[in-house]
Amino acid sequence: MSESGSRNTALTLSSERAAATSSGYVMLLVMLVALIVGIYGASQMQDAPALGGALIAAAAVVVLFVACGFYMLQPNRAAALLLFGSYKGTDRTTGLRWKWPWYAQRTISLRSNNMISERLKVNDLRGNPIEIAAQVVWRVTDTAQALFDIDDYKAFVVVQIEAAVRTIGARYPYDDYEHQEITLRGNHEQVADELRTELLARLKVAGITVDECGFTHLAYAPEIAGAMLRRQQAQAVVAARKTLVEGAVGMVEMALDLLSAKGVVELDDERRAAMVSNLMVVLCGERDTQPVVNTGTLYQ
Repeated sequence: MSESGSRNTALTLSSERAAATSSGYVMLLVMLVALIVGIYGASQMQDAPALGGALIAAAAVVVLFVACGFYMLQPNRAAALLLFGSYKGTDRTTGLRWKWPWYAQRTISLRSNNMISERLKVNDLRGNPIEIAAQVVWRVTDTAQALFDIDDYKAFVVVQIEAAVRTIGARYPYDDYEHQEITLRGNHEQVADELRTELLARLKVAGITVDECGFTHLAYAPEIAGAMLRRQQAQAVVAARKTLVEGAVGMVEMALDLLSAKGVVELDDERRAAMVSNLMVVLCGERDTQPVVNTGTLYQ
């Protein structure tokens, strides 16, 4: 087996399983019975010292043995049990619980954690530096992997979130005014879904799932923010002008077709060109047009 195959096998050895524990209330009843037996033995010390001493000793052993096994679990918490370093299972049942006294335990939270990453400076697909930060809701699903496959699963989550955000930030451009590409600014849901997929793949080894994620901060880096704003304004003006000209050409074409179809006026090429020029000025001009009464003709 190759070295990489050995590493992959080692990462999948830990897997959560149910621990052999019992209800603490039942064992509390057992301890109460032992106390009653001990009290009865104490009452028999004068009549039957041997029997009384045996009962007291047995009751003391049972009480000490049972008392050492109690532990409490709150909702959405779990206890991983160990026997001399060997994993023996996880208990997820809430309330008063009891385990064998020689078992050690490590308690871990199963509750959702909300984390907002630091603002990271990343180069997008086009090489523009941007600032990006993400919010991630995650929780532990496999306690064995979280405790025994990763040294510090919380620190592991922080590092992997940063790595995933950098990966996704460099995979797409920040913006695209031609609307031909998937962008970080224009496709929030799609990019967030891809970020979640990336995080799930990275955190699977730690037994952690991601319930929700999204970007909380997305902007150009300060050193190019001014230049990119001017570029955006220029692109917006060009796009608006293009739309305006396309609409004006269509309106002029429609006007000429209607005039010809209804026989309102016969237009030769020179008059048609003049009308097209006037209509384009009216439709594309930024100022209100001023009516001019023409008392002559195009030829005088």
